[in-house]
Amino acid sequence: MKRREFFKTIAGGLLLSARGWPKTGPDDVKITRTVGFDLVSERPKLVGKNSRLDVHGRRATDRMVRLYTNAGIEGIGNCRAEQAALAKLLGKSPFELYQPGRRTVTGPLGPGTMPVWDLIGKALNKPVHQLLGGAGPLRVSVYDGSIYFSDLLPEYADRPLDRFKEEIDMGLALGHRAFKVKIGRGAKWMPLEEGYARDLEVLKTVRRHTGPEILIGVDANNGYDPDRTERLLKDLPDYNFAFLEEMFPEEIKKCLALKRFISQHGWKTLVADGETQADLEAYKPFIEARALDIFQGDMNRFGFEGILTEAAWCKAQGLQVAPHNWGSLVGFYMQLHVGRAITNLYRAEHDPLSNEILIAEGYEIRDGYATIPDAPGFGLKINEEKFTANARVRFDLTL
Repeated sequence: MKRREFFKTIAGGLLLSARGWPKTGPDDVKITRTVGFDLVSERPKLVGKNSRLDVHGRRATDRMVRLYTNAGIEGIGNCRAEQAALAKLLGKSPFELYQPGRRTVTGPLGPGTMPVWDLIGKALNKPVHQLLGGAGPLRVSVYDGSIYFSDLLPEYADRPLDRFKEEIDMGLALGHRAFKVKIGRGAKWMPLEEGYARDLEVLKTVRRHTGPEILIGVDANNGYDPDRTERLLKDLPDYNFAFLEEMFPEEIKKCLALKRFISQHGWKTLVADGETQADLEAYKPFIEARALDIFQGDMNRFGFEGILTEAAWCKAQGLQVAPHNWGSLVGFYMQLHVGRAITNLYRAEHDPLSNEILIAEGYEIRDGYATIPDAPGFGLKINEEKFTANARVRFDLTL
């Protein structure tokens, strides 16, 4: 199929039947106040370096918004839009922005539509995943994305490999049965061959500790090249990698060559990439060529509308999506609702963050799957006492 015909065909996949969905909501729901705040969360461990960046630390911040209404319902969500954009919502009904047949919220927030989706879900008494399509499974596959270069942290210098066993055990205790392990030490932090040898040591340690049933993928953050990637697979021929992520800067020919190499050896390993792209259009030639198995548009950068578009494009070619999500607690919940909405989500990426402000009842990881509540909106609530004491309020706008 020619490229123009292909994308003309899948455009129809972006539209859902509006049967059963109200075209508008309650007329009297108006946004009367918007509050922007920073939600700071903590990890249960210090996360180290990857092949490009220094120590990632213990904390991460979500830029959040609370939308208050005259109807007494409130929308909560991750939103990176500026104060001036949020001011434009004052006096509006959220249903002025809602296009149910297209699974879209429009308006001034760009991809930061989560608080509006939450508000609409509460007004209609429906979970967001149902508003987004509701075609996915009841439980969503997840993986622990927090296995970084802990061997390079000074506190573990005397037992660098043992620390990986401890971190795997932490993830297993959280309910995970799939892990992404960072590799590529030789790209920046160690001599090239020494770094590669350490990568192998770490991967062998992890596999011995988990056994064959646990899924292990790797992420080089572009710290490898095609030759070294093939070398890794040949040096660990029985490793059964679940996926290879961002091994080298994505180019269609190089990605296709890697996929051929994997196929020729009879491996089932998937090739994943795309987290650094800032424009959805960049994915189109890769999708048309089937150069990747898993596409990883960033959850917060593209929002629900962008990720659903990417997913529809991929589904038409039998491909999967796994939105990139690092440094965002709320982005994890967003992924889970996408996973309940579509049928081609690979796994949701979990950065093990938590805080005392946001109450997330009904979200639970068990045996490698996450449950998602059927509560209206996202089912998220604010602990008002903790919010008053600890939230970093950026602005508070009222009519």
